[in-house]
Amino acid sequence: MTAPIDQIVSTIKDLVHIPSPTGWSTSAIDYVEKRWTETHWEMKINAKGALTLTIPGKDQEIHRFVTAHVDTLGAMVKEIKSDGKLSFMKIGGFGWFAIDGVYCTVHTEDGKEIRGTILATNPSVHVNPEADTKREQHTMAVRLDAKVQSKEEVEQLGIQVGDFISFDPNYEELETGFIKTRHLDDKASVAVLIELVLEMKKQGIILPHTTHIQIGTFEEVGFGANSNIPPQVREFLAVDMGAIGEGQSTDEFTVSICAMDGVGPYNYELRKKLVQIAKEHTIPYQIDLYPFYGSDAGAALKAGEDVMHALIGPGVDASHAFERTHRDSLQATYQLLNKYLETESL
Repeated sequence: MTAPIDQIVSTIKDLVHIPSPTGWSTSAIDYVEKRWTETHWEMKINAKGALTLTIPGKDQEIHRFVTAHVDTLGAMVKEIKSDGKLSFMKIGGFGWFAIDGVYCTVHTEDGKEIRGTILATNPSVHVNPEADTKREQHTMAVRLDAKVQSKEEVEQLGIQVGDFISFDPNYEELETGFIKTRHLDDKASVAVLIELVLEMKKQGIILPHTTHIQIGTFEEVGFGANSNIPPQVREFLAVDMGAIGEGQSTDEFTVSICAMDGVGPYNYELRKKLVQIAKEHTIPYQIDLYPFYGSDAGAALKAGEDVMHALIGPGVDASHAFERTHRDSLQATYQLLNKYLETESL
């Protein structure tokens, strides 16, 4: 199948504008569920809030499990300070430098959305000769876009400790094929899966194996799709970003096939199969290792699942910061997923 790349990009744009920091992803899951309703395939939402769609296949004895995650980086209000600013804790693993100056929204328990900016506590170079101090938890705060100068005034807005904070995506699509936005991890992969499922239904494709596709909600904190895995599952494929950086082979124009991450090696036979599929169908790919990375597939093995696990995904530059990918990488990921799901299990 030809990748519906324009629709994939449009779906990415939709998804990144739906706030979904880990632990608060209901709206994003609702979006995916609504998009898949027309397939009439069975869908279930588990206690963790993850959505699983099951595509019946010819073989009911050996199943496949494919995941991507819709939860993103974010933060949570830790303290309302006496000057009306908010201290916060990170949700997910990112550097403090990556959120300096980021526009954000505080989501209150009663549904209010209050805008703000994440800044150092004293960022003006005209006032503070040490304005370039190291960014870390105790030197950063949320400056609210509201007339507040005290803890009491902030509380009157309805803000309290424990409220979620989402980061603006800063989405931009360029004529050169690049897509720049936060939350490509992992909403780029989710968009690919959404469109692949819809296209398979539209074309009436019958897969060789019953396949479960789970959109997870807790990947960024390390325990994503590690439950609700049917016992018939033999192959577990995580679809997540390929991280680009110095010393890496991953780029923004191919699909990344991960051989090993911070947890350990992925299944060698399944990785070889994915490489062979890419070669046979002239799908541009790179094999890579990610030393500071973990995935839903690794989480499943840690939880004791007896599966063959693998990881592929679009190449994403500046992961967990101001991310970017390219249409070519999205297309290659779509093509490899499509061809893999049409093969017989190992």
